[in-house]
Amino acid sequence: MTALRRGPSAIEIHRAVVRRETSAEAAVQAALERIASCEPSIHAWETLDPAHALAQARAIDAQLAAGRRAGLLAGVPVAVKDIIDTVDLPTAYGSPIYRGSRPQSDALCVAVARAAGAVVIGKTVTTEFAYFTPGPTANPWNIAHTPGGSSSGSAAAVAAGMVPLALGTQTAGSLIRPASFCGVFALKPSFGRVSMSGVKAFAPSLDTLGWFAASADDLELMRCALESIRFEPLDVPSAAALRIGVLRTHEHAMLDEGGAKAWQRACGLVSASGSYACELALPAALSGLVDAQKTVMAYEAARSLAPEWRDHAARLSPALVALLETGRGIADDDYRRALALASIARPMLRDLMRGVDVLLVPSAPGEAPAGLGNTGDPIFNRVWTLLGLPCVNVPGLLGPSGLPIGMQLVGHADQERKLLAASACLHRLLVGL
Repeated sequence: MTALRRGPSAIEIHRAVVRRETSAEAAVQAALERIASCEPSIHAWETLDPAHALAQARAIDAQLAAGRRAGLLAGVPVAVKDIIDTVDLPTAYGSPIYRGSRPQSDALCVAVARAAGAVVIGKTVTTEFAYFTPGPTANPWNIAHTPGGSSSGSAAAVAAGMVPLALGTQTAGSLIRPASFCGVFALKPSFGRVSMSGVKAFAPSLDTLGWFAASADDLELMRCALESIRFEPLDVPSAAALRIGVLRTHEHAMLDEGGAKAWQRACGLVSASGSYACELALPAALSGLVDAQKTVMAYEAARSLAPEWRDHAARLSPALVALLETGRGIADDDYRRALALASIARPMLRDLMRGVDVLLVPSAPGEAPAGLGNTGDPIFNRVWTLLGLPCVNVPGLLGPSGLPIGMQLVGHADQERKLLAASACLHRLLVGL
């Protein structure tokens, strides 16, 4: 098991840089040193340019010395998943087709983060086009296990303390699942909340930008930076003031033994704290939501990746080829029916959640699977991605092998701050604070 060490939080780095207690250059140098010590075994990074990262940091220090107002991410080292365009670093989308490709501009999320003072320290490993074929990244808790995917490198980089913040994306379960496996927080915002401009499209009705951090407050800092709004530390409610709806989805039987025990532990802690509001169940009419998500993803991926299929089919993985072939065979009417089911489900979920602040559901079936050949099953994430609701992975529990198992909180649409405050409260319950 790789020794895990948390470095300073993004908030701590920002405050220290603004108060001139440290420099952006020193913060980036510390991150680079941590990367150098961990990367040989974890392989979280697709591209690193230490000299360029330090040059960015020195430029920020010079701007602050000249009296320029500090942004929310001033001096904070940030990792960027390698399906997100960066003008100064290659973007390969996890595919040999684009090896060494240099975009002409930053993705909008990267441009906004840079404007807030972030130092883009490098690009993290993604699965091929953010689907299932993994790269070399290992789980920092135990390098014989997957970190999950598709945002493999971003989750691992935060878990190992290499960076305090990392951008990722989710189309099925690519934020919440790796966060669960790696024992970190992750936020999947409401669909459309953050621009996907400059992010490689896979299934545009599902693709969502999100990010990883070691705390809920750091997630909120990044949210405020990307939305260009004022940051205030989260107002964490007391457990007794939080109304948690415990939801057994139609996929509940997919929990493995360790996952089921962790779920029972979480539910017990919630109940004992006074946060428990009620036990809920999805209506039987919504039992097809997982299949609907799969239909939408395959149908849209076949069209988003049509140029790659046409020009480079031999260089695509068998798993991706199979998905694209499936998507090409889906009838337009079946696709429209899948979208229609999601449209029916959204108001039903609003009604279901009327008396609660958040829903408690599993993040993943259990601990990270052994081996690096697959990234695990996103079965507990597909529904929420399809419906576009905001989700947070909350770490704090361990499975039978000593690996993390997260719990997922699902919030009301466009209520990310309230959801993050609830996640901070749940985290305290899970770790016994």
